[in-house]
Amino acid sequence: MQNSVNLLDLSLSEITNVFKAAGIEKYRAGQVYHWLMKGKDYTQMANLPKALREKLQEEFPLSFPIIDKKLISEIDGTVKYLFRLHDGQGIESVVMQYKHGYSICVSSQAGCRMGCGFCASTLRGLVRNLTPGEILSQIIMAQADLGIRISNVVMMGIGEPFDNFENVVRFLQLVNADEGPRIGYRHISLSTCGVVDGIERLASYNFPITLSISLHFAEDEQRSKIMPVNRKWNIETLLNACSNYFAKTGRRISFEYTLIKGINDTPGEAEKLAKLLKKHMGRDVPFHINLIPVNEVTESGMKTTDKGSVERFCQVLTRFGCNATVRRTLGADVNASCGQLRLSEG
Repeated sequence: MQNSVNLLDLSLSEITNVFKAAGIEKYRAGQVYHWLMKGKDYTQMANLPKALREKLQEEFPLSFPIIDKKLISEIDGTVKYLFRLHDGQGIESVVMQYKHGYSICVSSQAGCRMGCGFCASTLRGLVRNLTPGEILSQIIMAQADLGIRISNVVMMGIGEPFDNFENVVRFLQLVNADEGPRIGYRHISLSTCGVVDGIERLASYNFPITLSISLHFAEDEQRSKIMPVNRKWNIETLLNACSNYFAKTGRRISFEYTLIKGINDTPGEAEKLAKLLKKHMGRDVPFHINLIPVNEVTESGMKTTDKGSVERFCQVLTRFGCNATVRRTLGADVNASCGQLRLSEG
């Protein structure tokens, strides 16, 4: 009889309990978990008897994502995956290599309902949330495919993590577990477009992860036009939540600012941004500003800022005492910004 439990959503101790209830020896849980973390299905679990593998397949069918498309940048080796889930939904992940090792950007939803005007991920709305195992599987499958160990996770792929809060928290616990991928909380960044109640709930867990805020504008009127979330939680409310998050966790806040030509990329806008963050964060709350030239999406009509304007914007922030850098562009030739490959493939 088929069981609705997906072992990929469970910790080792939980799998042990599930196996016990199913009459399977306790030590088999460790064997199975070892193979799951390598992206292997039951047919590849060589140290399990055939009868047990058949029983597991019948009672606990696995649903690893399938690599539907894989693009490798000729510029910097960045790898972009379009994974196909068991129900046909497509999600994207991007593996990037840095001096400190490999990082992966993972998706938390199939689609997104936040409606940010510059983002490809939201153009078809939200289809469904990903389970903890479906988020974790992106890391497992990428590591298995590339033969590498991923040491850093960025939750900036398709979806708003706080719109799938419980599953995302569960994923964070699974990916940090000693018997799992063992990616420490301090090597994980989570990005939100400004879902304040999610920030407040996450702070209560006291995970030492990095919180990244997709800010992009320094004034409510402008932000609300392009980021509907601002109509519910305005900039002041958002920044107050950020300040409280630091007070509870002691973790520096990162602000993402996408530069859009002719909209928010002038020196005057840089000054507004600097004054805004200095006012609300104060001297006691460390923060960093990541400047990101917008990735052009045909449907949005928004254009990227030229290099000179980006540099001038950064210089203004620095002059006002803000810690700011321009994010290194990776995978430019494979459309590494999440949402575009899923959109083009349907």
